[in-house]
Amino acid sequence: MKTIIPLSFIAVASIYASEIQLSPISVESTVITEVSQNAKVSADLAQALSTSVPSIDMNRRSGIANDIFIRGQKRDNISIEVDGTKICGACPNRMDPPVSHILASQIDEITVIEGPYDVETFGTMSGGVKITTKKPTKDVHGEINFGAGSWNYSKIGATVSGGNDRVRLLVSGSSESSDQYKDGNGDTLAEQTKNNAPFANQYQPQYEDMKAYQKKSVMAKMFLSITQDQELRLSMTKNKSDNILYPNSSMDAIYDYSNLYSIEYDIKDLADAYTNLNLQYYYSDVDHPMSTEYRNQAVATPPKDLTSQLQTTMQGVKLKNTFDLESYKLLVGLDGSKRTWDGDYINNVTGLIHTVPKSINNAITRNAAAFLKLDKAYGDLGFSMGARYDSTNVRNEYVTQQDNDYTGLNANLLTTYNLDKENKIFLGFGQASRVPDARELYFISSMNTKIGTPDLKQTTNQEVDLGYELNNDLMKFKVKGFYSLLKDYIYFQKGLPANNFVNIDATVYGAELSASVYAGDDITVDMGAAYKKGEKSEALAGQTDKDLADMAPLRGNLAVNYEYTNNSVATLGAIVSDKWSAYDADNGEQELGAWGIINMKVKHAFNKHIDFTLGVNNLLDEAYAQSNTYVDLTLISAGADTMLLNEPGRYLYTNLDFKF
Repeated sequence: MKTIIPLSFIAVASIYASEIQLSPISVESTVITEVSQNAKVSADLAQALSTSVPSIDMNRRSGIANDIFIRGQKRDNISIEVDGTKICGACPNRMDPPVSHILASQIDEITVIEGPYDVETFGTMSGGVKITTKKPTKDVHGEINFGAGSWNYSKIGATVSGGNDRVRLLVSGSSESSDQYKDGNGDTLAEQTKNNAPFANQYQPQYEDMKAYQKKSVMAKMFLSITQDQELRLSMTKNKSDNILYPNSSMDAIYDYSNLYSIEYDIKDLADAYTNLNLQYYYSDVDHPMSTEYRNQAVATPPKDLTSQLQTTMQGVKLKNTFDLESYKLLVGLDGSKRTWDGDYINNVTGLIHTVPKSINNAITRNAAAFLKLDKAYGDLGFSMGARYDSTNVRNEYVTQQDNDYTGLNANLLTTYNLDKENKIFLGFGQASRVPDARELYFISSMNTKIGTPDLKQTTNQEVDLGYELNNDLMKFKVKGFYSLLKDYIYFQKGLPANNFVNIDATVYGAELSASVYAGDDITVDMGAAYKKGEKSEALAGQTDKDLADMAPLRGNLAVNYEYTNNSVATLGAIVSDKWSAYDADNGEQELGAWGIINMKVKHAFNKHIDFTLGVNNLLDEAYAQSNTYVDLTLISAGADTMLLNEPGRYLYTNLDFKF
């Protein structure tokens, strides 16, 4: 991987040799369109992503607000952006992952970065998700959505957009709630806990039948045309989720509130070659208290009723300049951000701050960076290179825990070669780093154990991707392989008395396949599969297992779509998974069985204004778990095994959409 930077210099030197139109580089990303039109099951973006992109797996935590992995990577190893706004969850136990703070119904398009190939965003080490929400239109448009499903799921949402040549407005809002889902065994969330957890962690009788969650969201945007080439863009999103149950965790979220704000100024065609200037300021915040108050331990003798309340903010400024210099395109930018993270333990019996230290004591992460990206093509051969330099400081107010300074140089080189009009191959080399977050450095448990390790090094990913793509009138086909070398990978080690986060070296490699076959004018067959394997360079001290956690086994999906009339489609699909046999038993994971489910959906367009959707997931009511139990998450243990959380059983849902 040390060849990455020399290869970049070679690419730069050769840019001036020819003046050919650019070829698209497709090695690093997958683009999903029509997200709001297709995601009808619930507002949970994690579920929509995991069923659309082979490289993404979902980590089931609850009925809503689930997390994602990209090629087995999660947390700060991947980045999440919403319209350029970077958002972070407040919960150290991932009850409010970043993708939970935007609704699928608000989204227009998603770009999934697979690998270290995004120099614009802080922290894109092994992948990232760039979410683009709906934009206001000049003409008046609107949509009203009604949804209902099993377990008393209900949703209502509406979006209205319109304006004129100077001002465009959009307002979108939704409200949804659900009772606890039942798994394939017929057990609710509370019953799964009752069957698999110690009595203290089980729900009190009066809470056993409470709703799984209630969620409300509103998004507003205003675009102002200052001149023909200049535009001011203002946006705001507010989310309020209440009483979210997390059955295999020891606490539930009392509420989870977040706000996202953005101010963006965009200027086009400043000069002949200076095509665009974009300046953005963003701010996001999350308030997340989680508590034991619904569990038996809250009324035990003596009571152990505890709340862990955390808040985080993220604010930043990004300047991007785009130039079209004859035969190549250049992006140059500056990026700066500041994240705060603070947490308290509150004794609900006395109403006082707990006697142990704060979980996170006003930790602040500051980052400043410069980046560039350059695209060029020579006939059928295309190049894209990027580089980013980061300087980051992480500090907190515990005087016994050190501050940390990190610097990192990220670089990548992507190439694509068009064999002919239908076939192409692509190759990518990339290197990217990410710094430890405040949890990994400084976190202290409610039992006054120092979980964080203040002297952690930053993690660096060096990766190569290779693939082939076919696109013709009969089918689209794409296969990719990757090999990732992780240096100083931040890992949670079970059994240590303190400082549980350690740096290790590891490798992750695998392959992904996606295809759409046009079997006729009315029938399309979609398929996808992903395999990955993660290994530590050597077992951790006192352990023998070299398997890397979070590496889901071989999984695939197949769907047949029949368009029986214009814009009306019936879909029959299957999702299957091999058993989880390569797992890190030394650090809490366990073997999971193979599984397969069948899903069906019919979307009927009565006319261009009214759509009706009827679907059923897990048609055969299978009982299965897809998420493992790595100790990086604090989960309930009953005896030797940590409690698994089963997926929903048979789920019937329906949606009615009115458009104007």
